[in-house]
Amino acid sequence: MIDARRPFLAVMGVSGAGKTTLGEALSQRLGLPFADADDFHSPANLAKMSAGVPLEDADRRPWLRAIGEWLADRPDTGCVLSCSALKRSYRDLLRESAPALNFIHLNPPPPVVHWRMAGRLGHFMPASLVESQFQALEPLHPDEPGIVLDADLPVDQLLTACLAAYPGFPVRNTPTSGGRA
Repeated sequence: MIDARRPFLAVMGVSGAGKTTLGEALSQRLGLPFADADDFHSPANLAKMSAGVPLEDADRRPWLRAIGEWLADRPDTGCVLSCSALKRSYRDLLRESAPALNFIHLNPPPPVVHWRMAGRLGHFMPASLVESQFQALEPLHPDEPGIVLDADLPVDQLLTACLAAYPGFPVRNTPTSGGRA
């Protein structure tokens, strides 16, 4: 059960799903701290991905621990995080630091992600790695706290779906951009 006074939310999915867009919108609407997991990557991880080499579990463990520390530092406020969290083992590691963490899995069709990634300029994650993310993705298991949303919906509709799934959040009346995630 999620504590509506101190929600811990992680928007998850493959690169290009719209995690950061929805995460920032949720953060603004709920008045919670926001972090993009991309900001926690080591220079070695960034170089590896920039070179088109997928990360391995050993590359991700220190990254996930750093994110977990950020989560653990917010017990009184809650927070919103955008993080791929592709495997259950990654999500379990994050929940070790924030047991109340709930996941919002943005689940776009592969053609939508490929289209979005093709238009993304200057990002360290090349479109060539998208397929490896789809292969690594383990959808939320029935016993994991969270919801699955169609990432092809406009941000306002995704935000509305999130707020409906988690009633009782202290919502601010802050409009969002209305664009697609």
